[in-house]
Amino acid sequence: MAVASLYREPEAADTREPPALELLDVFRIYSSGSIETVALRGLSLRVQAGELVAVMGPSGSGKSTFLSLAAGLDTPSAGEVRVHGRPLSRMNEDQLAEYRARHVALVFQSGNLWPALSAQENVEMSLRLARGDDVPGRAATALATFGLAARRRHRAAALSGGEQQRVAIAAAAARRAPLVLADEPTGELDAANERNVVDALRRLREEHHATVVIVTHSARLAHTADRVIELRDGRVA
Repeated sequence: MAVASLYREPEAADTREPPALELLDVFRIYSSGSIETVALRGLSLRVQAGELVAVMGPSGSGKSTFLSLAAGLDTPSAGEVRVHGRPLSRMNEDQLAEYRARHVALVFQSGNLWPALSAQENVEMSLRLARGDDVPGRAATALATFGLAARRRHRAAALSGGEQQRVAIAAAAARRAPLVLADEPTGELDAANERNVVDALRRLREEHHATVVIVTHSARLAHTADRVIELRDGRVA
């Protein structure tokens, strides 16, 4: 399937680009026996293409559930999740797999890399899973772009926390993922490394034209975003 076929183009009479990510009255309810937990309660929000958005809120506010739904890793109990105007619910399993492999990149607080592989091999593996071309060249270029050329042969386990996060971001850039979802990407870093990672995320937006959504508790990181969305009790505060 062609990559572009995952996304519906706007109608010819409408020149507005659809949001890169849109949640419409989304509920997510988890059941365990007779106990139900409502993680999202009618969450509605839009992220425009090319935005860098920070999502904040206390623990239990629904931030991680929101990311899972946006990544196509979970499905809502009610409501709709759309990417570039296309509902994820209308994608079949092959289309969802294509979406997750090529159109969205996830950067977690930790555990993004294969520890025994080098930085170069980690980015190459990400590209191969996304069925990218020119794998070694694109991996090396991405690592150099994010200041990691001298560290590309080092095993991931030997890299600092900040370097590991930048390798994960370089992998997203190499894959040319249009949507990047980051879950507490600076949660375990000191202030200096946090700045480096924030700079790398901004470069994804500015130089690679990605839409970047960051779940964070860091006020410093949120301050660098174009917009901050606060979640409370499963909805926008």
